[in-house]
Amino acid sequence: MNKDEFHGGVRYATGKVEQAIGDTVDSREWQVDGIVDQVAGGARHLYGRARSVLHDAIDGAPELVDDARDRLRSVSARAGDRARKGGRVASDTVRDTPLLWVVAAALGGYALAWAFHGRRA
Repeated sequence: MNKDEFHGGVRYATGKVEQAIGDTVDSREWQVDGIVDQVAGGARHLYGRARSVLHDAIDGAPELVDDARDRLRSVSARAGDRARKGGRVASDTVRDTPLLWVVAAALGGYALAWAFHGRRA
């Protein structure tokens, strides 16, 4: 709790008391002053609370950055492992069936050439 929260709360409570006294003695001036103090105290308390929340967020930011960096490293390591594994599987498949991959590459090249140049009449 910072000083604005504290002073705002005190002014709000004082305004409540002032309004209650105004209601008791039927004094419009005391009632209005009490309501004004309640509104001003509530506003100052809210301002102080916002400052506290902002300071807490700023204080917690380095921890969030460290956590995000650690998670990013973990994810990138897993992605690298999976890419290496996928590369090994593809390499093994090509090594096991080279003729099939030669035919597939030739058909792929023909399809690309046909897509770029079209049919000649």
